[in-house]
Amino acid sequence: MKSDAQIQQGVLQELKWDTRVEETDVGVEVDQGVVTLTGTVSSYAKRLAAEEAAHRVAGVLDVANDVQVRVPGSWARTDTDIAHAVRRALEDDVEVPDERIQSTVTGGVVTLAGSVDFWHQRVDAERAVRQLAGVRGLTNQLSVSLTPRRAEEVRQEIEAALERRAERTAEHIEVSVQDGTVTLTGPVHSWSERQAVIGAARFSPGVRAVNDRLRIAG
Repeated sequence: MKSDAQIQQGVLQELKWDTRVEETDVGVEVDQGVVTLTGTVSSYAKRLAAEEAAHRVAGVLDVANDVQVRVPGSWARTDTDIAHAVRRALEDDVEVPDERIQSTVTGGVVTLAGSVDFWHQRVDAERAVRQLAGVRGLTNQLSVSLTPRRAEEVRQEIEAALERRAERTAEHIEVSVQDGTVTLTGPVHSWSERQAVIGAARFSPGVRAVNDRLRIAG
């Protein structure tokens, strides 16, 4: 098991390696494997990049992202400007039903509402918006419209997808399905493996939400 000091150095090095964020803008504290990020960055995308970088480091259990977003004056946009940019981004993304998605922008924070057909469309819509200049935060309230399917059928499809996509076999990962919500429980070896497991559930028809209870084993 890594010490907190080793984890802290690992996160700092990962931030330095990730060109999406300036490592000097982000402070890192570690307590029993829980990483707290602080500081100020110029975009919401950089805030998320810092979070993802911390999660990639072996030994990190959880991340508390307290990084603040302060948009530079040259990037400043009115809420109306951002709302128009959100609409264009959704229309340009062929993966999402843009006509069924509404956005609200307040103080640079975007809220997405409406419905989509699949869980991955919910994620794609969020990804399309979070990179936009001027965005300071994002709340995703999109719901997933379900075609009724048996929970056992959904579970079997996800477990088969896990065997195909995960970096190792999924025999230690438990999959449960209730009312379209998939709960994933068990150990994974890395952040990338965790993302592979979640991705296997994300693209399965009949999934309304994914409850991630996976833990990264030391």
